[in-house]
Amino acid sequence: MRAVVLKNGRIEVTDDAPCPSPGVNEVLVRVLLAGVCATDLEIVKGYAGFEGILGHEFVGVVEEADDKTLVGRRVVGGINIGCRECAVCVARGPEHCEQRTVLGIKDRDGAFAEYLALPVSNLQQVPDDVPDEEAVFTEPLAASVRILEQVPVPAGARVGVVGPGRMGMLIAQVLRQSGATVTVLGRSETSLALARNLELATALVASYPDDSFDLVVEATGNDAGLAHSLRLVRPLGTLVMKSTFHGKANLDLTKLVVSEITLVGSRCGPFDEALQLLQQGTIRVDVLVDAEYALVDAVKALEHADRPGVRKVLLRP
Repeated sequence: MRAVVLKNGRIEVTDDAPCPSPGVNEVLVRVLLAGVCATDLEIVKGYAGFEGILGHEFVGVVEEADDKTLVGRRVVGGINIGCRECAVCVARGPEHCEQRTVLGIKDRDGAFAEYLALPVSNLQQVPDDVPDEEAVFTEPLAASVRILEQVPVPAGARVGVVGPGRMGMLIAQVLRQSGATVTVLGRSETSLALARNLELATALVASYPDDSFDLVVEATGNDAGLAHSLRLVRPLGTLVMKSTFHGKANLDLTKLVVSEITLVGSRCGPFDEALQLLQQGTIRVDVLVDAEYALVDAVKALEHADRPGVRKVLLRP
């Protein structure tokens, strides 16, 4: 099958990748559409030490399954595959299983391919009225919803989202649903144009006063954005880190201690709730798509996605 493979730090599109063989309680999914994520770009730079087929955001159709009623269903899928036996998996799910694999990120080939394999338990059926171009956002939208599972966000809370990129725009829209007063902060007026079009409050991050927000979400993936995020959260406030990036942050953490800031790492979230938001039409994702490429042009697509200011780039096998 055709697939996008990362090996020895190089990306290659090949037509000779082996089609995955589903394991016990797994299905074969034909990929309809995949999304390029910031994490994919960081993996290319060396994050997580992954080699294999990239990609973890997708929508597809079940092609083969032991349960024939699943064949033909349009699905999205959770990216963490646990052992299903340890105490963590049984009690809380696979996201923190010590033996887990992660689609296109850790020890499992991903979605930048014609086919992928996932456990049946990871799948969520896509409602008929949610098009592929929206369903492909399920994984990052679920990751945005995860913040509300971790942190109380009362109505009227002052929330700052640092980073007006593809993830930041989803996070800001989700947190606005909670009744919070959300401000999107960026480095330039140009970078904030889309947030304004979505009727979100905006501001230049460098000029915003210290200690302005009850909750700050960092969604930039760089040292400067993290430093601003810490600067902007008030004493006894909460800082949520949503970015993954290759390398080490260079940051003065004194404020975390002196101001007793609560630091929260946030990763994967509930697919069912994300699909519900997409079906309701309460979150705009169509405006986040900057380009679509055929899978054969994946190298160009990844280069495009890595340009400053570019939001979602899609791959169609």
